[in-house]
Amino acid sequence: MNFTKKLFLDCSKVGALVWMVFVLLSCATSLEGRKQLILMPDAQMDTMGASAFEDMKAKTPIARDARKNGYVRCITDLLLRQIADGAGWEVVVFESNDINAFALPGKKIGVYTGMFKVAQTSAQLAAVIGHEIGHVTARHGNERVSTAMLSQMGLSAVQEVMRAKQGQDYQMLMGALGLGMQFGVLLPHGRKQESEADMIGLDLMARAGFDPQQSVMLWQNMDRESGGGQPEWLSTHPSHDTRIRQLSANMSEALPLYQNSGFKQAASSCRL
Repeated sequence: MNFTKKLFLDCSKVGALVWMVFVLLSCATSLEGRKQLILMPDAQMDTMGASAFEDMKAKTPIARDARKNGYVRCITDLLLRQIADGAGWEVVVFESNDINAFALPGKKIGVYTGMFKVAQTSAQLAAVIGHEIGHVTARHGNERVSTAMLSQMGLSAVQEVMRAKQGQDYQMLMGALGLGMQFGVLLPHGRKQESEADMIGLDLMARAGFDPQQSVMLWQNMDRESGGGQPEWLSTHPSHDTRIRQLSANMSEALPLYQNSGFKQAASSCRL
């Protein structure tokens, strides 16, 4: 083995070791006690979130109806009072029939008017928005970007090792590996995040004075609207039945928070 080749291999080993140490040092723990991979600086995620939100506002009509904006803001303000960093969030209602809502790093929240079709009460909308806030507070966006980065680097390494292979079998293997990366790592991870956000949202809405039992009714509405939805194993979200079961199982913890909340009167004033 010549010196150049040996040096390249040694450097590759050192690079892999440095990358492994970096990944290990990037492990964090979520609000629910789950281990997370966090590779991106939070400030960079905030910048990305703010940029994406500005793009969304430029491309999607913004609702100007004061009643709709006041309704969403009333609910959101109560939810944000339950988190440590609840000041300075930007909340925008988008005029769209799409059933959607989101929260982004950088303190951004968007709610589509189409969501009112399935979130038929203020408590049901609080469950939706609380869930989205949960994604941000639990750093799920950072985690997803980090996992995607790591899986792509792993795939590239395998492709480099397999570069000498040719023909249909190689293409089939690469296709299967890509599918394995998607279904074996990214999608199940996404379902864990969604379930975690459900639990955070349940806690937030109860503390904010919204009946947590309405979260179950929300997903019953979602199930009817979607006609049952797609199979859970092909989705980044848990099935509606799974969500209903998990929310119901945690209701014994959420109900006392709701009953003891000092915000119930304020929550009852959030009306469309």
